[in-house]
Amino acid sequence: MKHNSYFDGNVQSLGINTDEGYATVGVIAPGKYTFGTEKEERMEITVGSLQVRIAGQPDRTVGAGSHFIVSAGTSFDVECTADVSYICYYK
Repeated sequence: MKHNSYFDGNVQSLGINTDEGYATVGVIAPGKYTFGTEKEERMEITVGSLQVRIAGQPDRTVGAGSHFIVSAGTSFDVECTADVSYICYYK
């Protein structure tokens, strides 16, 4: 199991192996954050909601039970006003 900590500890995750491949399960504290991708990512929100900005797509709110996909080699911005939890699958 691998622990990741970003943005002075405001975003943290644990890496796990799943039936769908490698994934991270994490939490995001309120704030604005920019992430880069090396692989395609499918981020499923499990608690709370995020404002998501992906280049070339309209901004949108993604809440618990929903997901978004980010292409490999790009970046995306998220903003939340309350704690959010997620699971992120990598391809």
